Amino acid sequence: MPKVLIVEDDDSMSTALRDGFQYEGFTAVVARDGAAGLKMAGDEEPDVIILDVMLPKLSGLDVCRQLRKEGNPVPIIMLTARGQEIDKVLGLKLGADDYVTKPFGFLELMARVEAVLRRGPARVGGLDSYRFGDMEVDFKKGEARKGGKLLDLSARELRLLEYFVEHRGEVVSREALLDAVWGYDSAPLTRTVDMHVAKLRKKIEDPRSREPRFLITVHRMGYKFTG
Repeated sequence: MPKVLIVEDDDSMSTALRDGFQYEGFTAVVARDGAAGLKMAGDEEPDVIILDVMLPKLSGLDVCRQLRKEGNPVPIIMLTARGQEIDKVLGLKLGADDYVTKPFGFLELMARVEAVLRRGPARVGGLDSYRFGDMEVDFKKGEARKGGKLLDLSARELRLLEYFVEHRGEVVSREALLDAVWGYDSAPLTRTVDMHVAKLRKKIEDPRSREPRFLITVHRMGYKFTG
């Protein structure tokens, strides 16, 4: 039975979510503030976290940041208010797996939860680590080093790199990346993929080279990893 941690300070919302998940066969636990949510994320070992952005004591963004800093890979779906576009962007940059904008339907949230649980924390190709060029990546620890220096890669960038390593030498489409890395079949814009790939490329490629060596853009098709 999967366990969901709901970090939400609104009583009616947290109760409705708890009851909904329990009806769907989940074990549901609730934290009413960010500090309690951060503690329960470690103590309860949930399979997925539903995390509101606006929380007392510690914001949802701070909770997400701390969990990823600690190397906790638990899937996180953030709840944002309408118009909080900056929170959505920050949440994804900090390592959140998805977000849902309030007000939302429970069926939509369940679909997102099922998607991130289907993806799971599987290791790429059964490997815990991988080397290419002057890069060393430890997927188990969630760490990447370039020339021995620790890189600041987000959880999303690590997942992208994992997927590319698993499919090295293959041309992968933006749609395939959205499905595998973001956990659902579509997103507002495939430009989301381009933005994250560009950031990853900037970190792993040789800055002195005019053309990428490892992450190649294949015109009108997607990307190919040649590491």
